[in-house]
Amino acid sequence: MTDAVAASALPARAEPATRPFSAFEWMVALRYLRGRRAKAFVSEIAGFSFLGIGVGVATLIVVMSVMNGFRHELLDKIVGINGHVFLQGVETPLTDYDAVDARLEAVPGVAMVVPMIEGAAAVSSPYNQSGALVRGIKEADVKRLPGIAGHIVLGTIEGFDAAGGVAIGQRLAESLALRIGDTMSVLTSKGPQTPFGVAPRIKSYPVVAIFQIGMSEFDSSFVYMPLGEAQAFFGKDGEATVIEAFVSDPDHMDAVRRTMDSVVGRPMIMTDWRQRNKTFFDALNVESNVMFIILALIVLVAALNIISGLIMLVKDKSPDIAILRTMGATRGSILRIFLITGTTIGVAGTLAGLVLGIIVASNIERIRSFLNWAFNSNLFPSELYFLSHLPSRIEAGDIFAVVSLTVLLSVLATLYPSWRAATLDPVEALRYE
Repeated sequence: MTDAVAASALPARAEPATRPFSAFEWMVALRYLRGRRAKAFVSEIAGFSFLGIGVGVATLIVVMSVMNGFRHELLDKIVGINGHVFLQGVETPLTDYDAVDARLEAVPGVAMVVPMIEGAAAVSSPYNQSGALVRGIKEADVKRLPGIAGHIVLGTIEGFDAAGGVAIGQRLAESLALRIGDTMSVLTSKGPQTPFGVAPRIKSYPVVAIFQIGMSEFDSSFVYMPLGEAQAFFGKDGEATVIEAFVSDPDHMDAVRRTMDSVVGRPMIMTDWRQRNKTFFDALNVESNVMFIILALIVLVAALNIISGLIMLVKDKSPDIAILRTMGATRGSILRIFLITGTTIGVAGTLAGLVLGIIVASNIERIRSFLNWAFNSNLFPSELYFLSHLPSRIEAGDIFAVVSLTVLLSVLATLYPSWRAATLDPVEALRYE
């Protein structure tokens, strides 16, 4: 008896607190998400928050993928036909281009070197006329040129040097109504010197090949002819006006360019694709960053919906919170319950938006074609956007940035409502119950 009294006099052993993020907290949090039929408004707000976050994430992924596709396609088209490094002779004419080519091709990281004659000219057919950039190039080089090789849609470049004809872009061929075997006239103002001044030079060439690069600006303005013929036509016998070099890694080419500069062996002006297209690609990068910030506001608005939904949920569940507190639930446990509730909405919406965004971004060209057919209009005119199709390129870095930003905003949005729930006074909550 004495032992029993003594035992009863001892202080009661404290029950262990609920472990953080235990099964109990998850059960209560997920139950609050469903909502009762009589008070389904809170769960409807949670549903709209879920949809908002999903749509925001999907939109961000699709837009960033299209912007990446634009940059990659334009870079591939522009440097695929124009080269990465451009060298022009100074002081003396570039008659030793073969020796310069040999020295440059020996540089590690240089994939190909192409000497060319370039000149602006007017081109015409019996049906129309247009301006063009005429390029003289060797047959062996035109077969290796990334923008031309594999993009011949009509005719052939086999025997290009001996044929003495020209290869033209498909849009230029359509504009001039030319087919394989037709004759195209080329006119330049830099002709022979006469007593009356410089006379224009005009010559007709058969069309031996038609190519389609996929970039409207190039397909409508580029004309290729054999190097020897271009030298004779522009009065540059034995010369090249430019040497274009292609490197293996155009995004990291500073070391290759320094080596090229040291081995070129003669005075030359050297530029690369970054200098020639700096304004264009800088504008693309700025536009991409601005679009990311603007579209991230969609996710922010959805995160604000989580705040409003959780605040209403806290008010609705005030008696339940008070009862849980009187049964021994700690403030930390209540805070984690609502933290789980809000974060679950954000993570579920993020995952749904991620799947939707990847599906749409992967099929964006099919969607564009369907919309063109459904509305009987051209939603992506190549004359305005340079490319003949809508590009999309999904990059892991952008996916990680979008998902991280959305989850972070979702977690931050739950902190204030969860804190309010944790600091709720049980006595005040149950006073009028």
